[in-house]
Amino acid sequence: MVIMSVDLGKARTGIAVCDKNELLASPLGTIEERNSEKTAEKVFETARTRGVELFVVGLPKNMDGTEGESADNARSFAAYLSEISGIECVMQDERGTTVTAHNFLNTTNTRGKKRKKVVDSVAAVIILEDYLRRRKSQNLINTPD
Repeated sequence: MVIMSVDLGKARTGIAVCDKNELLASPLGTIEERNSEKTAEKVFETARTRGVELFVVGLPKNMDGTEGESADNARSFAAYLSEISGIECVMQDERGTTVTAHNFLNTTNTRGKKRKKVVDSVAAVIILEDYLRRRKSQNLINTPD
């Protein structure tokens, strides 16, 4: 199943996609848009060209597990994306993904403007990898015949 993940941000939204066998998550880049409805439309436009069958939207929970305004915004975004696309959206806890993305970019010595451009798509990859691990552990992956 081709799955696209979304790391929703206020100004930049990272997106990533996996292959049909759900083995490899790859960054697709970022969408620079402040309007969440326009962002959802751009995400869907990209998804349509890639044959996406499921969306995974990062759910920004607080470290204690509670949800705040950002989580509400992510849930609203996911509902709108599902409505306009007809594709199911699932939420994936994204606690720590941005920190992990920054740590990864530190080890690859990615700095400055380049870092700012890729951190959100790297976070989207991490969200997708976490979701794929969860699917695999729950035996939800569609295996080829």
